[in-house]
Amino acid sequence: MKVIVVGATGTVGRAVVSALEPAHEVVRASRRGPVAVDLEDPSSLDALFAAVPDPDGVICCAASGPLVSLETVTDHEFAQGLQGKLLGQVALARRALHHLRDGGSIVLTGGTFAAPLNGGSLGALVNAGLDGFVRNAAAELPRGLRINVISPGWIRETLEGLGMEASNGTPVADVANAYVEAIEGSAQGLTIVP
Repeated sequence: MKVIVVGATGTVGRAVVSALEPAHEVVRASRRGPVAVDLEDPSSLDALFAAVPDPDGVICCAASGPLVSLETVTDHEFAQGLQGKLLGQVALARRALHHLRDGGSIVLTGGTFAAPLNGGSLGALVNAGLDGFVRNAAAELPRGLRINVISPGWIRETLEGLGMEASNGTPVADVANAYVEAIEGSAQGLTIVP
């Protein structure tokens, strides 16, 4: 299959690319990658599909959102957080459905909080929005297309990079395998927690 990986230069994106490359043609896309794309720039999403016609799959690993204080965050900052991780991924999925080959697959990235997280209200809203979008969009997709969302918790390697206790984090290789299973399998409309 030809699979576009958006966010191919990040921790998760690199692992997904490595997991896919032995069996698939992988197109790496990122803000500063060989194929430039920015979830906050709709014209770059259009350019992506013009540059990479007829993909079999689109995986978005580019989604990240800031921790913000609910007490002090401005409306503008909150809207910016929604734009990147939630609305940007929705825009990517909406465009992908017009360009994917029949039976193609879209895999987005959400997140999972084991417990309420200080500063996590924006992230919780985005993740719930992605879960609901994917669940409903699955019933609307034409031509046998599929859509799922991978919702990892903390990534072990990210925690290590931040100098935090990493033992409760999920290894990035396990997270990458969840993306591969979603793109190759038959799951539809699911939120998958690796």
